[in-house]
Amino acid sequence: MSPRRPARPDPGAAGLFTQQAPRPLADRLRPTKLAEVVGQEHLLGPASPIGRMVAAQKLGSMVLWGPPGCGKTTIARLLAETTELHFEPLSAVFSGVADLRRIFEAARERRAMGGGTLLFIDEIHRFNRAQQDGFLPYVEDGTVTLVGATTENPSFELNAALLSRVQVFVLKRLDEPALGEILRRAEAEMGRALPLTAEARDMLLALADGDGRYVLNLAEALYALPADTPLGQRELLAAVQRRAAVYDKDREEHYNLISALHKSLRGSDADAALYWFQRMLTGGEDPHYIARRLVRFAVEDIGLADPQALVQALAAWDAYDRLGSPEGELAIAQAVLFLATAPKSNAAYRAFGASAGAARDTGSLSPPAHILNAPTRLMKDLGYGKGYEYDHDAEDAFSGQNYFPDGMRRQRFYAPPDRGFEREIRKRLEWWDKRRVSGGPGQKKPGEDPEGS
Repeated sequence: MSPRRPARPDPGAAGLFTQQAPRPLADRLRPTKLAEVVGQEHLLGPASPIGRMVAAQKLGSMVLWGPPGCGKTTIARLLAETTELHFEPLSAVFSGVADLRRIFEAARERRAMGGGTLLFIDEIHRFNRAQQDGFLPYVEDGTVTLVGATTENPSFELNAALLSRVQVFVLKRLDEPALGEILRRAEAEMGRALPLTAEARDMLLALADGDGRYVLNLAEALYALPADTPLGQRELLAAVQRRAAVYDKDREEHYNLISALHKSLRGSDADAALYWFQRMLTGGEDPHYIARRLVRFAVEDIGLADPQALVQALAAWDAYDRLGSPEGELAIAQAVLFLATAPKSNAAYRAFGASAGAARDTGSLSPPAHILNAPTRLMKDLGYGKGYEYDHDAEDAFSGQNYFPDGMRRQRFYAPPDRGFEREIRKRLEWWDKRRVSGGPGQKKPGEDPEGS
């Protein structure tokens, strides 16, 4: 029988000099019970999902998904304490298969003695798919209660098999009231108010950007300054500098912000569109990517309602290439404003999709004989091109002939709305439709004009 491996020291256990060691303000103010956690009442309240689990003392495996500093680690630790489970923390960044095996072995032994284990895995999305698969049997048989924490969308980062065995709970970014409560606790801990004016205090909450840990770090830095006079907004910025925007160009936030820009443009909200445009620039997004998405928007959401939309989007892209940053960014901003204030139509986009579906369904039908190409004598003798009417020779340059395949009824893919430039296009289409119904050329009714009057 192999000797038992010595127990690993508990980093949270109190040592001889622990109480004398300096502790950061954020650590000193870490909640000691679930009721002290701010901003997550939708999950932790008595009638909430996790609240009901705790009340029943039946904790299920879960993934806590939320932004940095919203309390994921604290909640996991308090869940273990509240349900009397052994808390086993693990970081996916610094751990591997050997660490997992050791934890599962200890959890199995603990279970045999009647105890339970809460395995907390921070940054769980960092584990690869094979490692994630390794959790499954231990989660299924109850050897461990898994609580994973992630800042990334679990739908993209976690195995479907693992997701089917856990509940995903979304933690909210801390709002200003929640951050304000954290600051009040810091002031009570320090025994004095923060050396800030009311305006600077509001700015401090804005700088924290929903991150409770960060706001406490800022407060601790301010408490280290001489407290002669309260700091104003300018002095606050000089003291703490500024925080980099939370933005990861290849993660979910990237797609969230471009979605926000696109939908603000579609909603004709020029100011919101400019805001999201600046958020992307501030986060370090490549302006070429934004310019490319504006071109897509011009053809998808404006189309022929304003044919200049595509011209403006392409011109902005070209101007940025010629001017570079930051001068060229103004050209992209101009395109944002043009697209936001242009009339909107997805008629061309819908027509493209509808015609694609029809082409797939009727892909074996040949064009009617009168519009077939007839470059040789034989093809002409076979009837290729026979009966074709040259539209420029017809009255109003419109012959009214059928151009759909024989055996396929005429379909309407493009239905322009009655707004923008497409109002004029709609008039033309309606006029041509009447000509087709009336029997083709020479049947125009008096007073009708394809251009509208």
